[in-house]
Amino acid sequence: MAFSLSIIVPAYNEATRLGESLRTIFGYLNEHVPDSEVIVVDDGSSDGTADVAEESFRAAGRVSPRVIRIHPNRGKGFVVRTGLLAAQAPIALFTDADLSTPITEVPKLVNPIVSGEYDLTFGSRALDRRLIGVHQPWRREQGGRIFNLIVRLSTGLPFWDTQCGFKAFRVNVCRPIIEAATIDRFGFDVELIYLAHLAELSLREIPVRWDHVEGSKLEVARDSWRMFNEVRLIRRQARQGLYDEAIAAARVGSKDRERVHTSTPPASKADSSRELASAFKADAGS
Repeated sequence: MAFSLSIIVPAYNEATRLGESLRTIFGYLNEHVPDSEVIVVDDGSSDGTADVAEESFRAAGRVSPRVIRIHPNRGKGFVVRTGLLAAQAPIALFTDADLSTPITEVPKLVNPIVSGEYDLTFGSRALDRRLIGVHQPWRREQGGRIFNLIVRLSTGLPFWDTQCGFKAFRVNVCRPIIEAATIDRFGFDVELIYLAHLAELSLREIPVRWDHVEGSKLEVARDSWRMFNEVRLIRRQARQGLYDEAIAAARVGSKDRERVHTSTPPASKADSSRELASAFKADAGS
């Protein structure tokens, strides 16, 4: 079956809330883009997360769901990459299991890719903080701001929030950098965006609605230092040429995408993207 959209949900010990989140996702997709798939990637959970996911599939309707089980626990970066590489649609989006960014925000990220403008889009809490409903605890929010400032200074990335768990990819263009990425824990977002930036892909940071939800797996004291070290590792690996082949391949893919988009007659371009874009038109606010 050909899918228009793949939704990836990384999950680690999410049994208490994953079922409700998946039912929300299925309800939204069945209304707007039923020819889609949902891939839950269970990161070695010990609380029956995968079983809860499979039980919720009874509410999937026309959406195609599946679970990928990873053992032992490998980290969010590893399972997100696993899900993205398993995606069968041309556009794949991953969202946190707590739906801190509502699934109704999907059009903001998907439509710019459908239109041919961008290869990778990602949600941001920093561009318009009025869209934050429930804030994180003060210490954690300030730590996030400091981390993103360090990312900007150390990588040259011009973005203000690399860590929001809501990102969409043009799969065929981004696949080389997804395959080449090495960071398995919380610094994986920086690595993917940095490699896409080096490959000169078209990137867009987009303000999204967001609410803090209790139960995060991130521990500020422990994981902040780990993330800082991961950013240093990413830069070192880039200097050593570890990513060069993947960057070159992604750059070629992006240029091919640009040529196809600019050379395709407008009517044909509209025909190719109308179904997915029109599915989201009712709530595709930017």
